[in-house]
Amino acid sequence: MWLPWQDGALFAVLLAGLTVVLRRHGGARALALAPFSAETGLVLALYALWRYAGHVSPTVTGDGSDRGHAIWDLERVLHLPSEVTWQRAVLPYPDLVRLSNVFYASLHVPVLIAFLVWLFVRHREAYPRMRNVLAGFTAISLAMHTFPVAPPRLLPDLHVVDTGLKYGQSVYGNGLTSQLAAMPSVHVGWAVIVGVGVVVASGSPWRWLALLYPALTTVAVVVTGNHYWLDGIVAVGLIAAVAVVDGCVRRLGRRVGARSGPVRRPEPAPVPLPVGAAARTSTPARG
Repeated sequence: MWLPWQDGALFAVLLAGLTVVLRRHGGARALALAPFSAETGLVLALYALWRYAGHVSPTVTGDGSDRGHAIWDLERVLHLPSEVTWQRAVLPYPDLVRLSNVFYASLHVPVLIAFLVWLFVRHREAYPRMRNVLAGFTAISLAMHTFPVAPPRLLPDLHVVDTGLKYGQSVYGNGLTSQLAAMPSVHVGWAVIVGVGVVVASGSPWRWLALLYPALTTVAVVVTGNHYWLDGIVAVGLIAAVAVVDGCVRRLGRRVGARSGPVRRPEPAPVPLPVGAAARTSTPARG
């Protein structure tokens, strides 16, 4: 459905090369385009890494089932709502189920790209912070996905329906996406970054409506049987941790910069005058 990881990686490399050319040999307009080229290449590299991780992730349920049951049991201890109850409330409405499947399968990538473009063009000062949080959260999530976790729909004893498979809308089974990458939920994490990013960067009174997107995403991933509530909760915790670390690093950088002071460039040495010229300038004028 989406760009294969190989193409994403190729475009990322090409954009990196284009960025180097623009910065070294371009004029004013080329230098203005270089940051956009660099950031687009970085996002494509993250996308390619995400798709590649799904391609090589384990496909045997084994330990994934055990971890899925452990998450389910922990949710009961924490008295979190039952995913089964929420799904059963939606199942009698086929159109709503199909819409939830489309929401889960189709929105997370284009919405994230649109958000990054909007942030880069309209709110450049907020872009580096959001980009760093996105990169850090995605990298940690991919590392955690090396430990397979089966989603509720793959645990028959939970009686959670695989709504994508039931309505012929499943995005799995193509070898490009891992079915055992439930913890944490990248869908929820990216949606939270988009929603919070709009609230933080925008000054519009309507910006708070952006928080509906992560809320709807959380409900969609649960009622389709693809995630546990804890998958989203852990994603939010990781985002908060990455944001705190990024903020600390930025403050430390500013303090170091303030202590070192501005960089002073050495003054150019005076150019010596020819001997005759020196004599003429030192001779007082007559008359």
